[in-house]
Parts: sequence; structure tokens; C-alpha cells
Amino acid sequence: MSEQGGSVEVADTTGVRRGSARLIVVLGALSAFGPITTDLYLPSLPQAATALHASQAGIQLSLTTCLIGLALGQLLAGPLSDRWGRRRPMIAGMVVFTVASALCALAPTVALLDAARLLQGLAGAAGIVISFAIVRDSWSGTRGARAFSILLGVSGAAPVVAPVAGAQLLRVIDWRGLFWVLAVLGLLFVIIAIVGVPETLPPQARHRGELTATFAALRRIAVVPEFAGFALAGALSFAAMFAYISASSFVFQTLFALSPQVFGLIFAANGIGIVLANALNVRLLRRWSPRRILDLGLAGVCVGAVAVLIVALAHGGPVAIEIPLFVMVSSIGLTMPNAAALALERFGDVSGSASALVGCTQFVLGAVVAPLVGLGGHSAVPMGVVTVTVAVLAVVARVGLVTFAGRSTERTEIG
Repeated sequence: MSEQGGSVEVADTTGVRRGSARLIVVLGALSAFGPITTDLYLPSLPQAATALHASQAGIQLSLTTCLIGLALGQLLAGPLSDRWGRRRPMIAGMVVFTVASALCALAPTVALLDAARLLQGLAGAAGIVISFAIVRDSWSGTRGARAFSILLGVSGAAPVVAPVAGAQLLRVIDWRGLFWVLAVLGLLFVIIAIVGVPETLPPQARHRGELTATFAALRRIAVVPEFAGFALAGALSFAAMFAYISASSFVFQTLFALSPQVFGLIFAANGIGIVLANALNVRLLRRWSPRRILDLGLAGVCVGAVAVLIVALAHGGPVAIEIPLFVMVSSIGLTMPNAAALALERFGDVSGSASALVGCTQFVLGAVVAPLVGLGGHSAVPMGVVTVTVAVLAVVARVGLVTFAGRSTERTEIG
């Protein structure tokens, strides 16, 4: 079967052949910048807050600035990849990420750490958005949803490995040392991008117009109801996960007095849940449509979030709160790949820009919720309130924008 971009072949029975599977593994590693950049650092948040004389909400702003960078960087890298091809912007992003990680390690104040984290996010965004664009160049429809699921399954190993690795590294290095580790990983990703990523957007398919025209296309994509509905459903699910990510180190280490190593294991267990859900998603797509599986995932996110809030209000212990967290986080493995595939389905000619909008929406909402979960002090209730709120809004976006406003199947032309 021939797909747009032509550089990746698709097998009729499995969705990808061996060469394509290797490419997805490479892209999964490159798209893991979000979880790697945040999760390796998570166990050190209390330590960093003490060292820099910052409050819980104050140090969580370093997560917010990174997420803002990841969001804005995708809006830049996506259109640039539509204009210049996929490889060059990705390699440039990896180089800047390496430099920014070193600056984070050297930051003497919270303000300078925030600035360096912003740059780190801006650069790391290239790996995320361009990886998604390459997948869209190469697959579509149900095969696209399978490819996205495999991609997210590979990148889903990052939240399993990163916090455990971060917690163990804290035995021998401090929080600054973790950023030096990220700088070394950045160099590794530069090599991976150079060696392992082909150019999937041929010159004749690139947009040669001014960037202002590209950003005008972004606006036209954003107002398509079905795109907005699917993008918001996936992004709000991501926000629920990031509310958990931002609050979890304080909930488990400060509220429940668990060690960084035990916290790392708990965090890894939830990461394994995402990986298993992605594997399940690949199998379900053989019989079910991406929309149906997305709805199943949204139901799981809502049920888990409501249970988290109930346990938090009842002052439940770490095991009681971890069980619904596992349900909620694992369900995101069903929502995000299908939401992404459905949102990008109609925009193959500008998949870099459309992918940038999807990713930007995710990280903007993640940046909004990150400091909110710290406003309640040493309590799990804010995490429960925020996760319930965004989970309900995800369902509203899916039902309101897609089911009712997005029933038209007429294709929207993007100039």
C-alpha cells in the first residue's frame, strides 16, 4: 500500500514492516522529550525547592515553563518542518536542547532555571512534533492510529524508566547532576536524529510560501470543529496526566513520606500502565474504530479521576490513591494515540502544522494545570479536583465539537 511521503511501506496484516517498525522505535525515542525532560527531574523537585529556597508552587513553575516551551516550540518547529523538510529542524532542535540542559544544570536561581527550562522545552519540541509529522507522512486511517499507538508505546517507556533512573541517580548526584544527564542524552539524540531519521517530506510537497501564510493555515486548521474536538479531547486527557505528574512527587514523598526510590517505582508502574494500554490499543484497532476506542479511554480517565478525588477527600493512603491513578493514567494510553490520529486525519498536506497544534494544545493545558495542583499545600485534593475537571472537559470537547458540530464529512482545503 502506498502512502503519502512514500518512504515508509505498510504491511497489510501488521500495519508496518520491519524497516518501518525500526523507524517508529527511533521516532518514539525522539518524541520522548516531553516525559524525559519532566520525569527524570521529578524525584528531585523537593530537593531543588530546598536548594533554591523555593516553595512547592514556585519550583513547580519550572515544569510550567518547560511545558510552555514545549508548546510554543511545536508551533515553530511544525511549520518549519513543512517548509524545510523534517530532518534539519529536528537535528537543530536536538543541538539546542543539549545546550539548554547544561544551562539548567548551572542555574543559580529559580528564575534562571525557569528561563533555561523554557529554552529546553522550545528545543525539545522539535523531536515531538516532527516525529508525529513523519508518522502522518507515512500512514493514515486505522494504520495511522496503530502507528501512533506504537510510537506512544515506545515513548511511553520514558515515564517508566525516567523517574526510576532519576531516583537512583539522586543517590550519587544532586538535582543539578540530573540536568547534566539530560545534556548527555541530548547529544545521543543528535546522533539518533542524524543516523536514524529519513526525510519523509519530498521537496515538491513542501510549502514554499511565507511563514505568515503557514500561520494563517494554522488558524484555519484550529477552527475546524472535528480537529478542535479531537485535539482538545487528547490534550485535556494529557492535562489530567500532567496534573498527576506535577503533584505526584509531593503527594507521595511529602504527604505520604515515601522515599524517592519508592516514588520512582510507583511512577514507573503507572508508566507501564500506559505502555500496556498502547499495546491493547493496537489489538483493539483490528476490530474497533479509533473513535470507539477514544471514547473507551475517556471513560476510563473520568472514572479514575473521580475515584482519585474521592480517595483524596477521604484521606486515603498511598495504595488507595495509587489504584485509581493507575486506571486514569493507563486510560490515557487509549485516548492520546486515537485523538492524535483522528485530529490529523484530514490534514496530510500540512501535517507538521496540524501536529504542532495538537502538541501545543497538550502542553499549554499541561502548563496551566502544573501550578494549580500545588496551591492546596500538602494535600492530594487539588490533584483530584484538577483531574476531574479536565477529564469532564475532555468528554465535553469530544461530544460537543465532534459529535454535534463536526458531523460534516466535507474536506476542508488548507491553502
